[in-house]
Amino acid sequence: MELRHLEYFIAVAEELSFTAAAARMYVVQSAVSAGVKALERELEVTLLERTSRRVDLSAAGAAFLPHAYATLDAARGARDALAQVQGGLLGTVRVGTMTSVGLIDVPGLLGDYHRRHPGVLLQLSAVPSGSQGLVEAVAERRLDLAFVSVPGGNPSRVTLTDLALEPMDLVLPADHPLTQANAVTITDLADYDFIDSPTGYGNRAVADRAFASTGTTRRVTIEVTDIATAPAYVRNGLGIALLPRFALHDIHDTQDIAVLPVTGADLLWPMSLATPSDRPLGTAASALVKLIQDRLT
Repeated sequence: MELRHLEYFIAVAEELSFTAAAARMYVVQSAVSAGVKALERELEVTLLERTSRRVDLSAAGAAFLPHAYATLDAARGARDALAQVQGGLLGTVRVGTMTSVGLIDVPGLLGDYHRRHPGVLLQLSAVPSGSQGLVEAVAERRLDLAFVSVPGGNPSRVTLTDLALEPMDLVLPADHPLTQANAVTITDLADYDFIDSPTGYGNRAVADRAFASTGTTRRVTIEVTDIATAPAYVRNGLGIALLPRFALHDIHDTQDIAVLPVTGADLLWPMSLATPSDRPLGTAASALVKLIQDRLT
């Protein structure tokens, strides 16, 4: 049983697509298809149900998937042990990050790690579904760890380590009626048009929870995946926004916008490190976690 065939099977099982699995593994689709077929011949079962429109796990595939994970984890552990004997870390660490981080110098952290452990391949990626998607990717073994913003407790199969907290302020056009106040409450913001991130992003979750806690409704009319662009929409009169303060640090032209604190609400944007809680990290990933914690916690 070849480990590469197991990797192909896992990729297809997670993506439910041979095309997406091939892109993820950086190989042609025919290689993934051939590898899965070889695995099925060896096991004498059908692991994946294929139709012209979709791919699904068969009953045998669903039963086999946890063992495929365990086999790859054991192989990684063996490689880690050999690497330590040989005096250097090897392997791949898959890191997820949000579109806008701000509080943490992620390139600097990863650069420091790379200089310490040049034999480790670092793969950095973002997901279109925000922190929620990153947490799911860690839980589903598609990422080893991720920088996320998730208010509340630990999600299923994931541990969150707090790294930073950032207050969120109200950003609005300079000529907005609310600028006459020194501060506002959540209830003052009812019925205004908002610019926010899509559902699943950390700042959207924090704002939604704050409004829900007071029973106040709001209307999000513009969704942006990069919160650094939100002030431009505010400046052009398209709505108001609740943003972490780091998103405002690099604004050079503040002439047409105003920033107000919001009182009486839990508007703290958390930044955390998401790691799996149901399996051990490999040596290379654990070394990166330790570096992050030593620097930031």
